[in-house]
Amino acid sequence: MSPLEIGLAGFAALTLLIYTGMHISTALLLVSFVGISLIRGDWALAGQMLGQTATDAVTEYEFGTAPLFVLMGFMVMAAGIGRDSYIVAERMFGRLRGGIGQATVVGNAIFSAVTGVSIAAVVMFTRMAVPEMLRRGYPERLAVGVVAGSAMLGMLIPPSVLMIIYAVITETSIGDMYNAGLVPGVILSAAFMVTIWVVAGRHPGMKAAAQAVRSESGDLSHTRLLRMMVPIGLLMLLVLGGMYAGLFTATEAGAVGAAGATLIALARRALTPRSFWQILIDTGYVTASIVLIIASAAMFTRFLAISGLPSYMSQWVTTHQFTLLSVMLVYILVVLVLGTALDSVSTVLIAVPVFAPVFKDMGADLVWVGIITMITVEIGIITPPLGISPFIVKSTLDADGLGHRISLNDIYWGALPFAAAALVVVGLIVVWPPLALWFK
Repeated sequence: MSPLEIGLAGFAALTLLIYTGMHISTALLLVSFVGISLIRGDWALAGQMLGQTATDAVTEYEFGTAPLFVLMGFMVMAAGIGRDSYIVAERMFGRLRGGIGQATVVGNAIFSAVTGVSIAAVVMFTRMAVPEMLRRGYPERLAVGVVAGSAMLGMLIPPSVLMIIYAVITETSIGDMYNAGLVPGVILSAAFMVTIWVVAGRHPGMKAAAQAVRSESGDLSHTRLLRMMVPIGLLMLLVLGGMYAGLFTATEAGAVGAAGATLIALARRALTPRSFWQILIDTGYVTASIVLIIASAAMFTRFLAISGLPSYMSQWVTTHQFTLLSVMLVYILVVLVLGTALDSVSTVLIAVPVFAPVFKDMGADLVWVGIITMITVEIGIITPPLGISPFIVKSTLDADGLGHRISLNDIYWGALPFAAAALVVVGLIVVWPPLALWFK
């Protein structure tokens, strides 16, 4: 077999192994090792090359962003800042049509801006927002669709672990990716709020729900709301403000954010020696998982480069004179199809190593491609048959005793308008790249 044929076979084998349930890092490592061994004809050399590749990937200075932002996320959850962000957003937007749903989007955006942990956001907002919306007479599909759909914000608004993985694969700057994610994140949040406003307008009960929020809006004093807003504002100012002002690199912003979240948790007396130790252990577990994925992704990228598959793809595109727009549309379609059956990380690790060199040879900005990738991949987390966000919503509802009222099918249908809104945003970024490169 030629190196190109081995590359194609390896790509097919990786997809098959992931579909059969093998852990993504194990599948990447296995395919990379066997593939390079067959191309080079030397098993020992393959092991040495992969070992060096993995070492280079995880010892990059910017990789320190991952454990720091993971630690900050756990500290934020321990301090109750996520709950506070939702309460403040509800008081600000709850009086509008579909206001509790819009508050959920805003709360999720704020939570994402200080954690980047989308799964944690799904669980938290399912428990806080869904019962509240159901109590106020919101349609069940809208209530669960808001939570499942707004989970997309977690991987687009910095800090984002998925952005780190993409940056490692494409050898782009994590800081540039984080800077580029802000404007699209705001646009996507606004698109979701408009979607809720439109969907809520089709249900007469929304007016009564808004009036109920107005009558309850005085439950919390302005002083109490201000006290809730201060920690959120400080963290966002430290992390995002520091990065966008050029005061910190992404890694330094992670360190500042983790320190700030820890001080807030201590000030609120939310940390005990036992809980602090558990947070450190959880951070270690998550970081170890990320290390494995990033190292194995770097190995797979090296394998594809040695096989010549990306170069062949670039030459094929050049020979047939495909435009950048046509290649982008094919790429979006591939990512959407993969996303219906794979998790976000798997989709990125399969599609990006093949298409990124093609985009680079065509002169496309890989940061722009990355933002499109983030949104498109995240559409997959709310689409059947294996979108993970609806599954998390359903399992959380089952645990809280609400699962009998809402089926998994209801969650998928409820999330569908948000998937459509996200596709519109993707289209805007495709035709007008400055939306994704505003702060780069």
